[in-house]
Amino acid sequence: MTESRLAPWLSASRWPTAPIRLVARLGSGHTPSRSKPEYWENCTVPWITLGDVWQLRDGRTTVITETKEKVSPLGLANSAAVKHPAGTVILSRTASVGFSAIMGQEMATSQDFATWTCGPRLEPRYLLHALRGMASDLKRVATGSTHKTIYMPDIEQLRVPLPPLEEQRRIADFLDAETARMDVLGSRLQRFNRDVQEREKAVLSSLLNANASGPRGALPSGWSWTPLMHLTDPMRQIMYGIVLPGPDVADGVPIIKGGDVAANRLTQEALNRTTREIEAGYARSRVKGGDLVIAIRGSVGEVAVVPHELTGANLTQDAARISVGAATDADWLRLVLQSPLVEHQIKQRVTGATIRGINIWDLKRLSVPTPTICEQQKLADEASSAVNTHEALRNRVHRHQILLAERRESLIAAAVTGKFDVSTASGRNVTEGVTV
Repeated sequence: MTESRLAPWLSASRWPTAPIRLVARLGSGHTPSRSKPEYWENCTVPWITLGDVWQLRDGRTTVITETKEKVSPLGLANSAAVKHPAGTVILSRTASVGFSAIMGQEMATSQDFATWTCGPRLEPRYLLHALRGMASDLKRVATGSTHKTIYMPDIEQLRVPLPPLEEQRRIADFLDAETARMDVLGSRLQRFNRDVQEREKAVLSSLLNANASGPRGALPSGWSWTPLMHLTDPMRQIMYGIVLPGPDVADGVPIIKGGDVAANRLTQEALNRTTREIEAGYARSRVKGGDLVIAIRGSVGEVAVVPHELTGANLTQDAARISVGAATDADWLRLVLQSPLVEHQIKQRVTGATIRGINIWDLKRLSVPTPTICEQQKLADEASSAVNTHEALRNRVHRHQILLAERRESLIAAAVTGKFDVSTASGRNVTEGVTV
């Protein structure tokens, strides 16, 4: 991996850059055999795995001291895993690529991490900031279709600007202070986003759920609790689609997966396709424009409307079709399926350990608080307006979060490449234009 391919900004450094492995001992980790129960008894050594990445996602955790799992000394002795000393810098390199921290005590890692134990020419906090400045670059060069990975030969080529050690410490002190200020604003943005979500749920609960406390609670006059299957077209029952759709084929029939619903990918261009021969065996699960589709595995509960261009498309077993009945307003049903009370019922019925989902029997029997068709249409208009308002607020927060992340990386890149003297610089303007 060349310097320009990974992070073009490194070439602007006023200091020479060096492969990190030349100034820090490069290492990784391993997973002791799960088939050997004795390797997982008396586990005392903290062991960093992808299950710990949640601590690092917001970039605010500098030192990691607690881990979800521990490994035994016997397991370490019989695997390629090793204990790394406190102060070792870690970088996640598979699946969740580009997250970094410093070990707060002696720890081991899984094979999903690269580690650097810094030598006398490299300050760990400075290296941590440099790696965080490369985060988006690392994600960009990761490869793989299912799980993105940065392979160890590429890790070996990672470089870092190498100013004198005292300058590294000054840069680290400066970035510690300035990124902490940015973290405060980031926390406020997160809180505001949570407040917006809670307000939206409260509005939807009031409008669409009549503030009912449960699926058999009291409802206003004229409303009733109705099983979802009774709100659909009796000739086109709720069902999932193709179990084994096979590889994607260019001239095949579009198929809707649960992930397509969650990612808003319901277009001819975005969907995968299966052969006409495979699809012919699942004619009963074909969709029409105006149908609803709901993710029933993975991103369970996500709902979308099928556009008319996808009439004749089909589903996989991860999504289910909901054909709206003549006495039901489609916009209202789409919104009520995402309302707090119905969403809670869905979550209660989700099963599975590895791949979580809801079965069709349970989906059909969701209790829906149902007003008259005229009131459905009125409530749909009101709820749509509320959803649009809150969605605009969430989008605004998201834009500011992206801007803040970009400013953070730019500040780090400028500091570690020596574009300004951190002894006199101030980052007071880096959050300009980013508001809550």
